[in-house]
Amino acid sequence: MKHVWILNHYAQEPSGPGGTRHFSLAHHLPANGWKATIIAASIDHTAGIQRLGDGESRKLTAYDGVPFLWLKTRVYAGNGTGRIGNMLDYTRAVLKRDNLADLDAPDIVIGSSVHPFAAWAGHRLAKRYRVPFIFEVRDLWPQTLIDMGRLPHGHPAAVVLRWLEKSLYQDAARIIVLLPKANEYIEPLGISPQKIVWIPNGTDVGSFPVYPPRQPDDVFTLMYFGAHGSANGLDNLLAAMRHVVAHDTGRHIMLRLIGDGPLKPALKAVARDMGLANVRFEDPVPKNQIPALAAQADAFVFSLIDAPVFKYGISSNKLFDFLAAGRPVLFCCASPNNPVAEAGAGLTVAPENPKALADAIVTLASRPSIERARMGAAGRRHLEDNYDMRRLATRLACALDDSLRSR
Repeated sequence: MKHVWILNHYAQEPSGPGGTRHFSLAHHLPANGWKATIIAASIDHTAGIQRLGDGESRKLTAYDGVPFLWLKTRVYAGNGTGRIGNMLDYTRAVLKRDNLADLDAPDIVIGSSVHPFAAWAGHRLAKRYRVPFIFEVRDLWPQTLIDMGRLPHGHPAAVVLRWLEKSLYQDAARIIVLLPKANEYIEPLGISPQKIVWIPNGTDVGSFPVYPPRQPDDVFTLMYFGAHGSANGLDNLLAAMRHVVAHDTGRHIMLRLIGDGPLKPALKAVARDMGLANVRFEDPVPKNQIPALAAQADAFVFSLIDAPVFKYGISSNKLFDFLAAGRPVLFCCASPNNPVAEAGAGLTVAPENPKALADAIVTLASRPSIERARMGAAGRRHLEDNYDMRRLATRLACALDDSLRSR
């Protein structure tokens, strides 16, 4: 069986909070003639927990047959110099030969650009082992940082990142993109469209049962689970809930915000200042507890800010989990792809318009339960047909085989 190494700094095991994209893909790859080893950092990015003990520099562990190699990196908090240091720790650890001594040699190396240093390290390892390199583009660095206002366009760091980005595109045997329109960004850099393969995020349908709708009661539960960061537009959602509670037919609507992130303390303070008794903040839960959690919702809300980077599309783990749960979804985002509208699985609202979002929340809550059930079932079918991890793993295996043949 052929062997691929997947370098993802922030990869999660199935029991952890956050995205488990690479675990799910690796779990289904053997059916397509490939085995995968995931190489990740020891610090849990979401919870800040150190997975390794004192004196350990690495640890090889298997989860449901999928090997994870955890490499020692420093503890950090926030998005400052500590996080950059953690990125550099991971890059150095990946390139240290002794850390990889227990692994079977790869036939291909995938470097995933949660940050570009991890992808660069993957490129270096592919050269070392004389195998093809695949560049997985999760975020468009540095364009995402520029569009989010975190990095000036002409900053020296932006210039260096653009050079690194283009060199990785040029040297990769294949470029896996998660965003459906990412080719419109990559091809103008002189990159052949034949190298680009779209493999979005998705959900492992086999491990996500559909629970029956909640029994009607006096509360309509709107739910969001995921990151509480600057891109998620949760301040807009809180402003919408202030309109909802003032609406004659909206006083029974409760919003549950489940997760963590740098803006969570500020969001909780905003909710207190607004007097939002209809909003509850809760801790994140492990990925394998998401189906049971999602069953407690009557509907979900997916929210992002109105940022230029989203013109290339979105591929959000939580959105696919919302669809998998068989509940209607409010899609509050300006993106060229809209799985909710494609499926007929809910309502769409323009971002950063709290009054419009509030009206949509009240409208959805007022719909007959049979109509909401129809929306939820349509979303689940759409997910099964297009975003099931078993299907996506087959697509990844084809890209791996093509890379070997091209070589």
